[in-house]
Amino acid sequence: MIEELRISSLGVIDSSTLDLGPGLTVITGETGAGKTMVVSALGLLLGGRADTGAVRSGAKQARVEGVVRVGDVPGFAEAVEEAGGEVEDDVAVLARNVGAEGRSRAYVGGAGVPIATLAEVAEPLVAVHGQSDQHRLLKAQTQRDAVDRYAGNAALLATYSDLYAELAAVERELAEVRATARERAREADLLRFGVDEVTVAAPQPGEDQDLAAEEARLGHSDTIRVAAEQAREALSSEIGSPDALAAVSVARTTLDGVRDHDPEAAALADRVAEVSYLLTDVAADVSSYAAGIDTDPARLAAVSERRAALTALTRKYGETIDEVLAWAETSSARLLELDGTDDTIAALDGQRRDLRARLAEAATELSESRAKAAARLAAEVSDELTLLAMPHAELTVAVRQSKAPAPPDDDLPPDVLEVAGRWLRFGRHGIDEVELLLAANSGSEPRPLGKGASGGELSRVMLAVEVCLAGTNPVPTFVFDEVDAGVGGAAAVEIGRRLAKLARDAQVLVVTHLPQVAAFADRHVLVEKASDGSITSSGLTTLDDAGRESELSRMLAGLADSDTALAHARELLEMARG
Repeated sequence: MIEELRISSLGVIDSSTLDLGPGLTVITGETGAGKTMVVSALGLLLGGRADTGAVRSGAKQARVEGVVRVGDVPGFAEAVEEAGGEVEDDVAVLARNVGAEGRSRAYVGGAGVPIATLAEVAEPLVAVHGQSDQHRLLKAQTQRDAVDRYAGNAALLATYSDLYAELAAVERELAEVRATARERAREADLLRFGVDEVTVAAPQPGEDQDLAAEEARLGHSDTIRVAAEQAREALSSEIGSPDALAAVSVARTTLDGVRDHDPEAAALADRVAEVSYLLTDVAADVSSYAAGIDTDPARLAAVSERRAALTALTRKYGETIDEVLAWAETSSARLLELDGTDDTIAALDGQRRDLRARLAEAATELSESRAKAAARLAAEVSDELTLLAMPHAELTVAVRQSKAPAPPDDDLPPDVLEVAGRWLRFGRHGIDEVELLLAANSGSEPRPLGKGASGGELSRVMLAVEVCLAGTNPVPTFVFDEVDAGVGGAAAVEIGRRLAKLARDAQVLVVTHLPQVAAFADRHVLVEKASDGSITSSGLTTLDDAGRESELSRMLAGLADSDTALAHARELLEMARG
């Protein structure tokens, strides 16, 4: 809901603030006072086209601000924040500047945004019904949504939408599997070759590293054996050459000879004895190692051959044998999936046919509900039009389906559905095309709303439709500009009564010339024009009870102080309150 509208330098309005609230607000004033500037201001807030000619003479720019209570519109706060704006105390400010030189700026929650973003954020806030405005209900989608809300089709729509989304996903997957069947076959052949190659080689985890170490050892066995024998000879010589054991033995004997004379010498002798034992053990181990060195050329050839086979695998399937084994495991699982392509296609096709059958049932139920609601809504709106001085007008709500040729059994298009033996076009909202048609006069053919009525008649049709949809429309604010054009007397009273009825469920702003309409207002705003002789300006004033009587008497008789007109004004107010 819009709580406050601030206008500066727009047309004849210099600077004014309009406090709004729930219920019905009427805006009146003499011709040329600037009543339509309020509607123009709202149009700018909705992202409408800016007219530099509307900037007040002598001003650099016109500015419009709207203070919006965000809690009244689901998702509005999120939209403001997504645009970069801020919401404070559940309130956001929308603004639009129009420069005298043509430049226009838009703001959402204090953040500068493109005009298109302002329009997108503000679009759910207000439905404007005026003779020159784009009407929300002229859109095909809005007309279908209106019938669905009137019918209470939320649950049916949810069921249909879920099935539609599920079918769309299956259709996409089936199309992808079919389109890639040849590629999948090629992939399967490549994977099968690779998996078979790994299976035949039968590598073991870490085998490549073990073989590399063994090959290095076998390839240098002679060098290793010679080195081991030389080491053994240096430790313990078999040919009488000086060796380590003999040298240590001499050192031990020498120290043992003086151990009784000095405890420290005894300790050193013991340590040398330990070295002697260690050298004896090492000498034996080196001798054993030298004797056990394998110099078998056949084994070396076998290891080299095995390493070559494993290298062929690591060249194609991984850096190491462990990676090759992991690739083979993953590829085997993928191969099972690819080998089941035909089964997958058959399963998806069966799932698709089942979903189509269920979707056809949901579409039928939704269509039947729409058709019933369409008839009721058309009759109710037509009755409202009779009370709104259009006694010969008749509204028709057409619910149609678009037929399609029967497709081949093996090629079901994603936008064609068989429903009760008929092939019909369908989409995410069902199989129906919903359109509101109007026959403005007896005997005339029903025509689309935008073509079947004049501007004033269209405004009344919109009012009738909105009244019938009251309580179901998510738009919190409605604006009617000259909805009473060409109407007077009892019909004007009925227009006022219908606007008041609509205002029970929404915020309604009406620009009117008729006192019969203004009498039903919860808030009456007067647009007054003043002049200092050179500059003319208008201001907005919210009237009290006495002010309302005076303004209504002016609207009735053109004389604000006429006793007769004042009496009539009081009578109108009492009638409206009763």
